[in-house]
Amino acid sequence: MAHAYTPGLTVTPRSTHRVRRLLPIAGDVLVSVGDPVARDDVVAQALLPGDPQPVNLANIMAMPPSDVPECVLVVEGDSVCVGDPLAQTKGIFGLGRTVVNSKHAGTVETVSRVTGQLIIRGADIPVAVKAYVGGSVVEVIEGEGCVIETEAAFIQGIFGIGGETGGVVRMACQDPSEELTGEHLDADMAACVVVGGARMTGATIEKARDLGIAALVSGGMDDQDLRDFLGYDLGVAITGSENLGITLVITEGFGEITMARRTFDLLAGHDGNEASVNGATQIRAGVMRPEIIIPLADPAAIVDTDSKHVAGMLEMGRAIRVIRDPNFGRIGSVAALPPEPEALESGSRARVLVVLFENGERATIPRANVELIED
Repeated sequence: MAHAYTPGLTVTPRSTHRVRRLLPIAGDVLVSVGDPVARDDVVAQALLPGDPQPVNLANIMAMPPSDVPECVLVVEGDSVCVGDPLAQTKGIFGLGRTVVNSKHAGTVETVSRVTGQLIIRGADIPVAVKAYVGGSVVEVIEGEGCVIETEAAFIQGIFGIGGETGGVVRMACQDPSEELTGEHLDADMAACVVVGGARMTGATIEKARDLGIAALVSGGMDDQDLRDFLGYDLGVAITGSENLGITLVITEGFGEITMARRTFDLLAGHDGNEASVNGATQIRAGVMRPEIIIPLADPAAIVDTDSKHVAGMLEMGRAIRVIRDPNFGRIGSVAALPPEPEALESGSRARVLVVLFENGERATIPRANVELIED
């Protein structure tokens, strides 16, 4: 019989994880192979050219562009400050001269005889790339960045918003079925990665941002709360570039959904440890999921849990999550894999599996309606 495969999210207490840290333009790499790095260490830096500021001298001095260079008081490469004279008309018999002073600070880049414009380039903008995760440098990409490797607990979520952040893991809820509300949050959680249980409310998110919490992680959230928080309907997009003051990750889906016990217990086991979080999500080609990476202080103390399963393969006993109604969001395991297509309530026929839910209930579900919880 042919094997059956389905997509899945990774939730594992130990994995060898690598991250590439690259500059947007060529610059300087500050680390070497073998160097240990912490999450906030700068591993590469560069200088982006400042913004260009055009000054239309021809218009200001009311003269043909070709005459402008004769009136310019600076040359290309000169540094200028706000208020410095850039150009001056000759006037009549030395009288009635028009002086053009700079409204910008920077470096004179060009003076054009064709347009009559002078361009001032603003100060270079420093760009620094941080390690993002604690680990060691295993590869240096000259002029671009490096690759960092770490032994870590690794958890993928369903959806997130907000970019890279991190902090100490703090458990706000005692049970994965507990809704994360504002009452669970306090000022001591500032700059932390706070973990809830089931749904996080819109009011909770607002309070978390006000408290300076770095990231909120919970089982689900309401789509209306997300729209209200963002101020717009997200639609189909790549997230992660939002500048909202907080990163959000939901591990199960939208609505009143309990966090998977396995995910909750793994996070609870690292309460007080440093974690790196990225809410970036892309659900089209080149799928990208939000992630939580918790470097292990003592990897040898973690029992090797490398999966004996083939990634993506449906097999007996494998943990799955239902991703369609009427059992949307429920967690269970594969109890049977009937080889032949079966008739569905709609009258169509499809390949199915039998799911054993955590409460002992069984259900027959189309294979397309589940996803694996990878280990």
